[in-house]
Amino acid sequence: MEIFGLDIAGILPFILIGFAAQMVDGALGMAFGVITNTLMVGLMGVPPGLASQRVHLVECFTTATSGISHLIHGNIDKRLFFRLLIPGVIGGMAGAYLLASIDGALVKPFVLIYLAGIGVWLLIRGLLYPPPLREAKHVAPLGLLGGFLDAAGGGGWGPVVTSNLLIQGAEPRKVVGTVNSVEFFLTVSISASFIFHFGVAHIAGPTLGLIIGGIAAAPVGAMAARRFSPKLMLVMVGVALTMTSGYGIWTAWG
Repeated sequence: MEIFGLDIAGILPFILIGFAAQMVDGALGMAFGVITNTLMVGLMGVPPGLASQRVHLVECFTTATSGISHLIHGNIDKRLFFRLLIPGVIGGMAGAYLLASIDGALVKPFVLIYLAGIGVWLLIRGLLYPPPLREAKHVAPLGLLGGFLDAAGGGGWGPVVTSNLLIQGAEPRKVVGTVNSVEFFLTVSISASFIFHFGVAHIAGPTLGLIIGGIAAAPVGAMAARRFSPKLMLVMVGVALTMTSGYGIWTAWG
């Protein structure tokens, strides 16, 4: 079935992936990238580089909306913003270059291991929630690492950076707002890097599907945030990511 020249049956799986990922991201404020990338690489067999490219192109739209919203509501810490921005962009471009330079079949199992590790990390965070309060430190190295892993692994900026800052004791409202706002500039730079290496062929349909699913789920995810506790959601997402990535590793090496 085609509408306006688009194969709806072909992009339907991507619509569903975008919807599911945005549901969780709307409730937790993180994990759109890791969920989307895990499902595409682990279950659909999309090459890691192409999957990461699609994720970050979609996030250019979602993070722009999120960043503007946080700016309007005064949720951005300017000092923290600039401490994360430059290291994050540098790390993101380095990760994109590395992923684009390596054969997809070779790197796929390692990307899935990384994503499984993120799943375990979120599971542990959920079980130990709420974390003890401490002063946030080592912000620039954290931004560099988060940006690199986000590009090379197809997601992880939120789980890596937001989680660490919250565990260190930074103010939650400012952390979520600032990290989400920096993510817009990160995703734009990563997307530009991937477009330079891969071009834009063969991404229009699937990417549009992810955008449609994400936009449709946005209001539902916001309502879910009021009904589910962060502890429960973190545990559920951690289990889902670990199992999905584990299945992908088993099929890749089985």
